Amino acid sequence: MARTPILIAVGGLPATGKSTVASALARRTGFAFVRVDRIEQAIIDSTELTQPLGPVGYLVAYGVAAEQLRHGISVIAESVNPVGVTRDAWRGVAADNGARVLEVELVCSDRAMHAGRVRTRDVDIAGLTLPTWQQVLDREYEPWDRGHLVIDTAVQSPAAVVGAILEAAAEVPDCVPADHG
Repeated sequence: MARTPILIAVGGLPATGKSTVASALARRTGFAFVRVDRIEQAIIDSTELTQPLGPVGYLVAYGVAAEQLRHGISVIAESVNPVGVTRDAWRGVAADNGARVLEVELVCSDRAMHAGRVRTRDVDIAGLTLPTWQQVLDREYEPWDRGHLVIDTAVQSPAAVVGAILEAAAEVPDCVPADHG
């Protein structure tokens, strides 16, 4: 008997390893992969809109993830997920579509390493403008107000992070919480 699908919402500041980890997780599991940066860049490329887009990229991502979950397909959603309202929305997508949810925050505790990642990472989405270190520091990013999985990518390899997420996902019960908050 198959388990209830799961939404794994991977968040964190830019250059903490979200895309690397989420991509590796998708390859390992075969889950659908929804990446807000990819959606936002497609919107920019096909419209007159420019950054900041506001909620539009997230709203499209919620819809795509919801459809996959309704079909019983687990989803990895990767975004900065910077504020409570976006985190609540991901939980709502899972709950509204009969899915389990695992919220993951990637952090990089080594400030020099994090700054170096920001300065040296490659752009893997054509046209995407990556933030500077100062923009990362200045970005709105609310502390999380509920339990979630926190993983420090300064001390764990991407493979170890994927393993930790899979281990945590296996422990998420099949019952879906009624509230979104």
